[in-house]
Amino acid sequence: MQALEQSERSGGGVLNNVSNELVHLYKEQFGRGPTKVRSHFAGPDTLICLLEDSMTPVERNMAVMGEHQRLRDMRLFFQHATVDQFTEVVERLTGRKVRAFVSGMDTQEDVSAEIFVFLPVDVDGDGNRDGDGNGNGNGT
Repeated sequence: MQALEQSERSGGGVLNNVSNELVHLYKEQFGRGPTKVRSHFAGPDTLICLLEDSMTPVERNMAVMGEHQRLRDMRLFFQHATVDQFTEVVERLTGRKVRAFVSGMDTQEDVSAEIFVFLPVDVDGDGNRDGDGNGNGNGT
């Protein structure tokens, strides 16, 4: 984590790369990428990526028609259909194992949030909480 924090302070590095890769995924998935994106660590085990202005013309029309819940449902469906792609990018760029992925969108403001919760890093570095490398907590 220290290397990631240094990278963040020295101009982005890992966080910049995560942001750029998520823009690419959005373009692939929705046909249009966000015009503004930023990624930040929120504590030692959480990464938050905020993406703005990513709605397609059809999605904007749905929002104008008041179909906010349908729009959120549609986005969430496609987001979770490709959860492996999102987590692969973050795991590859951060070197951390993603434990949970949470996706949400404010359809009135056209702001999306992608939240990645990492497994805690332990003494032996395998991402397990127990420190024995096999995940059962008793060293066997």
